[in-house]
Order: sequence, then C-alpha cells, then structure tokens
Amino acid sequence: MRFPRMKAMVFLLMASAIVFAVQTRRFTRSDIDYELELPSPAWRAIPTVDVHTHLEFVNGNDPSNGYLRLRKIVVAHSTTAPELFAHDEKWELQRLPGYVVCSECNGVRFNGQLSGDVFSYEYVSGGRTMYGRIYYLQVDGRTFYSLRFAVARDKLPEMQGQMDLMALSFRLK
Repeated sequence: MRFPRMKAMVFLLMASAIVFAVQTRRFTRSDIDYELELPSPAWRAIPTVDVHTHLEFVNGNDPSNGYLRLRKIVVAHSTTAPELFAHDEKWELQRLPGYVVCSECNGVRFNGQLSGDVFSYEYVSGGRTMYGRIYYLQVDGRTFYSLRFAVARDKLPEMQGQMDLMALSFRLK
C-alpha cells in the first residue's frame, strides 16, 4: 500500500516541476546587456522613458500583482549594497506614502548568478499596503544592478518565490 502512494507523490512532484519549468521563459533582447527568467507567461516587458529608455516588467495588467524595475548603477569604488540602500531610502523610499523602514536594514546576503544583498520595506499605494524588495546585485567593484520589486502585501506569499527566481536567474550576457 505504501509503495503506490509514494509513487503517486513522486509523480506529482515531478509533474509540478515540469509545469513550472514549462512556464518560465528566458527574457533577453539585443539592446540590453542582461537576461533573466520570467516565471510565468503573465510577466511582460514594458518600455519606460526617463532620461533613457528602460524596460520594466509587470505581472498581468495590474502592477500590484508584481512589478519589477531594473537599473544599472555605477558607483564610487568600495561602495556597498547597504550604502546604496541607505541612499535610496533617504532620497526615494522615505517619500513613499506610509513608508515603513526595511526589515533588515543591513540587508540579507543573496547568491545567484550575481551575488549581493536584498532589502525589504512596506508602503501604501492607492489604499493598498505594498511590499517592496530591492536586490542589489554586484557585477564588479564599481557596478551594481538593482532589481526593485513591488507587490501588494496580500499577494506576497505567491510572489516571493517568483521574485527570488528572477533575481537568481539575472545575469549579464
């Protein structure tokens, strides 16, 4: 009796892994210097313009379902991820409505294709509590990429793994 049940559990785990693998897709374009895995077909790239044209990513049609803004940051030699976060917190994050300071202000070490530190915080947007997570991934002594995720707090349990997958898979071409 136990053997068929165990076989069924193994089959379900393998089927889940295959479905997950089929849903992910590698995203890259000729005009960008990175690539990353998008965890589901719902994630799509949106061009945005500030001084330059950038790609941002949204999960579905509503940014509160998941939003990613990627930026390359060139810094003075020996700048650390906690210093980058302190700067961003002072000049950007504290201006967000209902901003709540990060849960780990020194960051949590993160190891993927590129390593770095991750910081978390909360704020309010449109009456919804939002969760923010910034991965500062270090390329060399002077270059970081920031992956800034935002998602509605109530969507966090289902999105945490997707954020980590995207940051884990981020790499330069």
